[in-house]
Amino acid sequence: MPKIKIYDTSANEVGQLKLSDDVFNVPYNEALIHEVIVAYLANNRQGTQSALTRSEVRGHAKKPWRQKGTGRARHSSTKSPIWTGGGVAFAPKPRDYSKKVNKKAKVVAFLSAFSTKLANNEVIVIKEWDLAEPKTKLMQKIVDNFNLVGRNAIVLDDANPVVIKASNNIQKLDVIDVELLNTYEVVSNNKLIMTEATIKHLEEAFK
Repeated sequence: MPKIKIYDTSANEVGQLKLSDDVFNVPYNEALIHEVIVAYLANNRQGTQSALTRSEVRGHAKKPWRQKGTGRARHSSTKSPIWTGGGVAFAPKPRDYSKKVNKKAKVVAFLSAFSTKLANNEVIVIKEWDLAEPKTKLMQKIVDNFNLVGRNAIVLDDANPVVIKASNNIQKLDVIDVELLNTYEVVSNNKLIMTEATIKHLEEAFK
């Protein structure tokens, strides 16, 4: 049964928490995590990119000059892709990039990624958020206390306006609702910061 340290916002250890093996000790499955993240990114693509082909640009198909005798290269139409204002060769058109992944596969990938995050000490659990007011400097002090670098995320189990407002102006620090936490967010952030209540919420959700 894995254990994790609990800290206060000053980065002082205040206790330990025992975690469920079924939820937080899932073997690392790189192939499945990769599949789920690729699908997640593909499903976020709008697929609205579009350009005009030579049959769609304005103009006409008349030859700009005769085939021979001018000393210039032969051309059939000014709508050709090699002309300025001509159509695009192999022009992109709107398409659906979405990929389907089974729900069970998504769950296993998430638990695998999160378990690996825990094993690598990349999940910080604090007792509670004790911010007196929504000040950026107070949140920045917490970030400095834990020596956070790169992109990190705070995971909340309830709408905490004080934490949200205090984090708004800190670069590379995102605030994510625990219900929206996914495999991509787990992998793409260096560290996840959450309260004891939040990690218990996750444990209950996946039992």
